[in-house]
Amino acid sequence: MTIPTPGSGVTPGSEPSADELTPLARLSTDLASAVDHASAAVVTVHGRHRLPSTGVLWRAGIVVTADHTVERDDEITVTLPTGQNLPAMLAGRDPTTDLAVLRVEGATISPAALNTNDDLKVGQLVLALGRPGSDEFSASFGVISAASGPWRTMRGGQIDRFIRPDLTLYPGYSGGPLVDATGQIVGINTSQLTRSGNVTIPVSSVNTILDQLLAKGRISRGYLGLAMQPVRLPEHVRVALSLEQEFGLIAVEVAQDGPAARGGLYIGDILLSLADQPVTSTDAIQSLLTPDKIGTPLVVRILRAGSLTTLTLTVGERA
Repeated sequence: MTIPTPGSGVTPGSEPSADELTPLARLSTDLASAVDHASAAVVTVHGRHRLPSTGVLWRAGIVVTADHTVERDDEITVTLPTGQNLPAMLAGRDPTTDLAVLRVEGATISPAALNTNDDLKVGQLVLALGRPGSDEFSASFGVISAASGPWRTMRGGQIDRFIRPDLTLYPGYSGGPLVDATGQIVGINTSQLTRSGNVTIPVSSVNTILDQLLAKGRISRGYLGLAMQPVRLPEHVRVALSLEQEFGLIAVEVAQDGPAARGGLYIGDILLSLADQPVTSTDAIQSLLTPDKIGTPLVVRILRAGSLTTLTLTVGERA
């Protein structure tokens, strides 16, 4: 029953129209609709002994969830919102980005609606959805507290964009979606990639990782066979060689018969640039060793015994 308020224009016994709702009531209704829309593709994943986790039917027959919640490689099942319980096969996993991909046949629900615009802004309203039990569904409400550029996880995975939602991920929520106010999914939530709280893996990164896992069952990563650490370049060397950068990367270990060794790089060489990009941190190197660079010759500029020289290193694939 609707209780009218003075000046509300609501007739006793009637439901208010959309125009008669207060802004807060309209927002509440819109968020509930967004949850209802997105939840149709949110599933329960039974991949560990105790608490089930949440997953998303990302594409037809393909479920994405958090890798750390899938503790076994077989005897995995997925429960749909309809209550239908289906066997799932692990198609691949990537611990560095905490994503796992499952193949599920016979799903009778439609895949999720994805927001591929990658236009999240700090302060934007979002919801985290979870279905940690076959008969349980819940949502957590908050805002985007941080949104910045590409970043590397503490496990070495490359993510297109750093997104941190300010909301609660309840037990079983990892692997579930972050949803915008329109009901579109903007990423997959996880509590395992940083020491400072929950983060969301954006749709663009999920799609990239998903494609690789479906194709190979693993993520291809380039490597040079080097251990490096930053080093400040001596001032007199910078002046003599007209170098603008203050730091380089000194090779402290070169893997035997690795790409760097085959290219002629030695311990003590200082890397200044790779593929014409200055390198002053190991992250700068890793960001250049993308899967498409595997097998590609890259020119590296180095400082050796006080002189500049260039080498050509062919990027290898990490086993």
